[in-house]
Amino acid sequence: MIFISDTNDWRDTVTAGRRLKRGYSTGSCATAAAKAAAAMLFGEENLEIIGIDTPAGIRLMLPVEEIVRKADSVSCAVRKDAGDDPDITNGMLIRAGAKALDKPGVKLIAGIGVGRVIKPGLQVDVGKPAINPVPEKMILGEVAAVTPAGQGVEIEISIPDGERLAKKTMNARLGVVGGLSILGTSGLVEPMSEQSYRDTLALEIGALKREYRGPLVLVTGNFGKSLALEHFGLPKQALVKVGNLIGFSLDRSLECGFEKILIIGHIGKLIKVAAGIFNTHSRVADARFEIFAAHAALLGADRETITKLEKAVTTEEMCDILAVLGDADLFDHLAAKISERSSAYLYDEAEIGSVIFNFRRGLLGLDLQAKQIMNVFKKEI
Repeated sequence: MIFISDTNDWRDTVTAGRRLKRGYSTGSCATAAAKAAAAMLFGEENLEIIGIDTPAGIRLMLPVEEIVRKADSVSCAVRKDAGDDPDITNGMLIRAGAKALDKPGVKLIAGIGVGRVIKPGLQVDVGKPAINPVPEKMILGEVAAVTPAGQGVEIEISIPDGERLAKKTMNARLGVVGGLSILGTSGLVEPMSEQSYRDTLALEIGALKREYRGPLVLVTGNFGKSLALEHFGLPKQALVKVGNLIGFSLDRSLECGFEKILIIGHIGKLIKVAAGIFNTHSRVADARFEIFAAHAALLGADRETITKLEKAVTTEEMCDILAVLGDADLFDHLAAKISERSSAYLYDEAEIGSVIFNFRRGLLGLDLQAKQIMNVFKKEI
């Protein structure tokens, strides 16, 4: 179901009693600019507003800027608006150019200011533009919708200020050079003030306990939520999205009386919990290699494997390297360590199970406690 937002009603969200504004992602901006450019190339007059559908189920109506028409192409821009989320990309322009092709279909290329992936482990293959899968699908789908049957079009995405802004991000460290990444899983940007988020989590967990008596499921993000709902069939009412605030959420869950807690998260975050790090933001702590190396060595990894881990940029790449150890043993072992640390954090006053995944392989591992807690859900369902 799509919520059509001709107004800005979708932007308002209340966080701990404060009214904040949502924004829209770089992926939504690129999609809107591409769709507008293609629509104007194939006969539309200059557009002031363009509508796109987002994975969040909200239809955005975004302003179009800086339209440039040439004999064989049209380009335009959409300005990033991050709402009340602190973001260095807020206010930057994302441009799209559209040019007709003889061959049917939509061809997507990257121009100036869009990064290029040079190291493995990200959601995008080495050598390709740093346009993540969800935004790429959005762009291709929305452009196809305004392209006449049998006609082809080339879309070039560019970020005029992308190379400069990328120096203020972790892109180079992650293996993205030359500009910014086109990101987004929902199409929206949620305001993420940490204190506001803490307040919201406290209220959400407290309210859930008043209405619900089963095990609690803490997920780190949207992918974890989808895994919980679609793969494991867990009830939506049991889920709370906690982001990086694992420790705070565990504390609050115990205070509210939850005795069984299931944690579902990306390996890049939860690997830190295995070492007792309960705020998983990269600026708080980043010991992913060290933790992976320690547990890999315990399971028999040789010096060559540990050296490869040290050179890896992302946990996705580390997971590929460690496949030689046998996925099930390694990741089930890590899940058990995450649960062990989390239980100790709560002085063993709650039963905790853990499930870990990555974007490339999906489900990686889970421990015995996780299976036991899921059996509780099965009995209740």
